[in-house]
Amino acid sequence: MYTGSTSELICRLIKELSGDDVVRCPRCSFSIPVTEFAGIEIRTSVVFNPEQSTVALEEDDNAELKGPVIDRRCSRCNKEGMVYHTRQMRSADEGQTVFFTCIHCRYQEKEDS
Repeated sequence: MYTGSTSELICRLIKELSGDDVVRCPRCSFSIPVTEFAGIEIRTSVVFNPEQSTVALEEDDNAELKGPVIDRRCSRCNKEGMVYHTRQMRSADEGQTVFFTCIHCRYQEKEDS
């Protein structure tokens, strides 16, 4: 049975099999004979992010209202105050596109700069 330290045990779990019947850790060069693993059952599991976390982002009604607020007048409701964000929609040697959203009526405008 294995009696090494905790760090060696963790290291043992991430070993990769080399061609000479020895399992070596690629990080610290710790090695152990393959025969030490005879009869040992290893189980792994993968836990994915829950589906509701991505759905919650899509359902967030205020998502477009996050960002810096500027003094720009909305062309629909004529009130002042819009949030904006930028995206590089065209090639890198051209300007960016600025998207504005009215904080009052949520009307959206875009401007190529």
